[in-house]
Amino acid sequence: MDKKGLELEIPGWGTLKLQNALLDLNGTLALDGILPETVKKRLHRLQELLTVYVVTADTHGTVADLLRDCTDLEILRIEVGNEAEQKCDLLEKLGVSHTVALGNGANDSLMLRKACLGICVMQGEGSSLQALLAGDILVRSAEEALDLLLKPARLLATLRA
Repeated sequence: MDKKGLELEIPGWGTLKLQNALLDLNGTLALDGILPETVKKRLHRLQELLTVYVVTADTHGTVADLLRDCTDLEILRIEVGNEAEQKCDLLEKLGVSHTVALGNGANDSLMLRKACLGICVMQGEGSSLQALLAGDILVRSAEEALDLLLKPARLLATLRA
């Protein structure tokens, strides 16, 4: 692995070698255009471990303000329309085999399915059935999703066969 990364041998799953995190913004990390401080703190810590990308169509027009304090992550803007395909294209450019994806909506389902690890987040906005079925793990909040990556023993416990 390069200087950043997470490698974890998971019985019955295989070796997980993560270098990147591709995170949907609205509905996954943020709710109603608001990014909680608890999520920001975890994003800062995650940036020490993985290269973090936040993908958004900027539905609420607030992405620059929301992520102002998160200077080491990259914001990937997509166009409204065909979001699922655009997110999947970004995943493929980053490398499917070493990128974890977080999402909650129907437009996240392709990226969740193709990523080496897909985490479906079901918080206040809910989660689409497509995203739920496409993910490898379902969590109740962005904090729980980020904690899985920050505390990899939890991943091991959840994914091992």
